[in-house]
Amino acid sequence: MENTQIIILAGGKGKRMNVEIPKVLVPFHGRPMIDYLIEASQHSGIITKPIIVVGYKKEDVMIHVGDKARYVTQEEQLGTGHAVRITEQTIDDSIEHILVLYGDAPAVTGTMIANLMAVHTISNCSLTMATVTVPSFNDWYQVFYKPFSRIVRDNGGNIVRSVEFKDANENEKEFKEINPCYFCFKKKWLFEHLAKLKNENAQNEYYLTDLVEYAAAEKSIASVSISPEEALGVNTIEELQRLEKIITR
Repeated sequence: MENTQIIILAGGKGKRMNVEIPKVLVPFHGRPMIDYLIEASQHSGIITKPIIVVGYKKEDVMIHVGDKARYVTQEEQLGTGHAVRITEQTIDDSIEHILVLYGDAPAVTGTMIANLMAVHTISNCSLTMATVTVPSFNDWYQVFYKPFSRIVRDNGGNIVRSVEFKDANENEKEFKEINPCYFCFKKKWLFEHLAKLKNENAQNEYYLTDLVEYAAAEKSIASVSISPEEALGVNTIEELQRLEKIITR
């Protein structure tokens, strides 16, 4: 897959983890989390080097990953939509598709990436996204309740939008289909629509998830169901330890 570019968002400090190193360098099973994303990218069949969006202590991330990736610096943390938008000038003209991942999601696999890309290619949609359906928000599934956007579908089962938890109403917060924010886009469509994003939300940020509503309105959206384990990211040390136990099991 020479015409696909993976972008890994890795600029965060990870304040809730109470560590001084960049969040993506926090060890998971003894290795920095970003290592698993790099390996998954390599095993996916996508041969272009990933682009990593760096920010906090960027030199540490760049030294650790080295020439396994290319880099773009996000000077201000203005949201995921902004982080992807600033990569535009770094992406080769030959690239037709963009796949976005997160550096704090070490359970991502090359198989999942390849499957997402395959569905995107077959569907020929502007946006293809992974979704997860959990049976409840009880037991270990409680980790999905606050951090994840909710998928809103119409009566026909079509995706309408993705709403951030902080912006969701009480009914939407109980929706069991959630958005891990693994996306594949047609490149031209992506950058045209990133320019339309607004930051009129609870965090005053440009959300990449807002693109779901644009693609849905154009009836050019597809989805792939993945396992809850593959969707898990890490925001706290407790979540890191929980994910280590889940993956070990």
